[in-house]
Amino acid sequence: MITAIVFVQTDVATISQTAEAIAAIDGVSEVYSVTGDLDLVAMVRVRAIDDVATVVADQVNQVPGVVSTQTQIAFQTFSQHDLEDAFSIGLE
Repeated sequence: MITAIVFVQTDVATISQTAEAIAAIDGVSEVYSVTGDLDLVAMVRVRAIDDVATVVADQVNQVPGVVSTQTQIAFQTFSQHDLEDAFSIGLE
């Protein structure tokens, strides 16, 4: 499982609509509205590194209201929740 954290700057007038559209994209597990220099943070969880490009470049960046994105790839998860098991249920 590849986890990417995507920082999103949006047109301020469309933050809610943009967040909802991003959240509806396959591979996006959640979207947070945040304070500071960014408007949204999207969590992308996909099976392969190439899928990150498909989700971010081909889909998130095309959502109306998205001004720019910056993507960070997570190397390792330090959490009490085992996300790999949670996302692998029923998948081959």
